[in-house]
Amino acid sequence: MPAATAHILPPSDEAAPTTRDRIVETAARSFQDIGYQKTTVADIARTLKMSPANVYRFFESKKAINEAVVEQLTGEIEAMIAVIADAPKLDAPERLTRIITALHDDCRRRFEAHPRVHEMVEAAMSESWGVCQAHVDRIGAVLARVVADGVREGAFTVADPKSAAACLQAGVTRYCHPMLVGRQPNTIEPPLPVMIAFLLGALRAADR
Repeated sequence: MPAATAHILPPSDEAAPTTRDRIVETAARSFQDIGYQKTTVADIARTLKMSPANVYRFFESKKAINEAVVEQLTGEIEAMIAVIADAPKLDAPERLTRIITALHDDCRRRFEAHPRVHEMVEAAMSESWGVCQAHVDRIGAVLARVVADGVREGAFTVADPKSAAACLQAGVTRYCHPMLVGRQPNTIEPPLPVMIAFLLGALRAADR
């Protein structure tokens, strides 16, 4: 057995990122096209013209591959809202409005383009909740920062921006969660602009 495995070397620092990225990209396409449950590591390996054993050199399991795919997806979303949160010429209420709207529009666009994406998210929530929770926490941190900016600007009157942001995040979950948006994409009540106006009003009137 040692002789049979001696030639299998750890991936080099130069090769590992490129191969790893190809695995993640291929897995993401397969999860979107045929679904997470139907995709196997053998399918991913076959598409890449490599052996399953080679895939396992980079990822210990299909769960680990899914975690990488979800982290890539959530990273794109976080980068998108970071740009809005850092927009220098927008006040805090406008930045919050644009962040929430962008989260909803991105979620809906991804679901409509890839209706099986909810299966991948569902798998991540059941198998790798830590990855999902980290994303939720990072979104919450951005919202808290913008709410705090609004307090400094005099636009909001909340005493605890972090708690207020948590309430804000809970209030918009129905509009930004892939599984919830996917179930009834055209019948969300109240409409998102109504909900945003309500939440911004609460932030402005909190201590008055």
